[in-house]
Amino acid sequence: MRRIAMSVAASTMTLSLAGCGVLDATGDGASATPTKGDDVTIGLLLPEKANTRYDKFDYPIIKNQVAELTHKKGHVQYANADADSARQAGQMQQMIDDRVDIILLDAVDSHAIAGEVKKAKDAGIPVIAYDRLAEGPIDAYISFDNELVGEVQARTLLDALGSGVGTSDKVVMVNGSPTDPNAKQFKEGALSELKDKVTIADSWDTKDWKPEIAQARMAQAIARIGKSNIAAVYAANDGMAGGVIKALKAAGATTLPPITGQDAELDAVQRILAGEQYMSVYKSYPDEAEAAAQMAVTKVQGKDIQFDALTQDHVDSPTDKNIPSKLVQVSALTKNRVKGTVIADGIYTVADICTPKYRAACAAVGLK
Repeated sequence: MRRIAMSVAASTMTLSLAGCGVLDATGDGASATPTKGDDVTIGLLLPEKANTRYDKFDYPIIKNQVAELTHKKGHVQYANADADSARQAGQMQQMIDDRVDIILLDAVDSHAIAGEVKKAKDAGIPVIAYDRLAEGPIDAYISFDNELVGEVQARTLLDALGSGVGTSDKVVMVNGSPTDPNAKQFKEGALSELKDKVTIADSWDTKDWKPEIAQARMAQAIARIGKSNIAAVYAANDGMAGGVIKALKAAGATTLPPITGQDAELDAVQRILAGEQYMSVYKSYPDEAEAAAQMAVTKVQGKDIQFDALTQDHVDSPTDKNIPSKLVQVSALTKNRVKGTVIADGIYTVADICTPKYRAACAAVGLK
């Protein structure tokens, strides 16, 4: 069961504690000495490269934030598993052998990695589950409110279908990887909104979030249902939305149904402006990554008061209950919200988005 998010309260408490000058304290009092200085080594394990966010945003943001928090004395040891759970297990074992101070783990397979999490715990190395909730004795978890992601996608899809939407409208659901616990939460959130309002004509989980798999399965769905009978497509992320669009175009669709996405990837933002993809879910990677870096540094430095202020949400995994967490909020990104989201937060510039091919679409919504 999802617990109530208290992210705003956590942020407020962090600021209040900073104002009181006690953030460098441990739970034993303001005069206590941190267990580790600025010379920390943060192990960062990211899951894959198909989604460009990990190498483009998460890693550099965490690296820069760790440097800022440690007066440039801290170090991030980084590895990307490229969707290979066995490779990630080896990468995590290497970090354990290297005696990193703490590990930020974004699991390829949240269940399969549980053994390595236990090994880290036995070696005295804390593990913070990042973006995906890993099983095993993790110390904390930070991610976006994943059920809310699915709810936002589904609500926006229903809005696109209009007031006359009903069970005669057939929706195809292209869900994420079965080894990613977030994908299950996205799907549950979406179904909580779509159930009894439309007909789910086809639905599948997509191995490793691969766009090419989504494209192939969508081609089969189109052949079975008929392209003109598909009212909308719930695609769990932008990469798969791109595969869905390719399948529809290959089938001869000249008018595309509303299609969802997630992650606000650059090509997805451009597709939204061009009217090919209806929406994406914007998740502030700077907020998540910066908070994760802060959690990691404060945890290893023994700043318990600050760490507790950052983790006032609580979630349950299949193996552990009441895990200290921070859940970051999300928002829908449609063509009229590009300026107020990815541009306002500095994710992309107008020049990045409004290349010659998309110049007219950008002008239509006031992006110049």
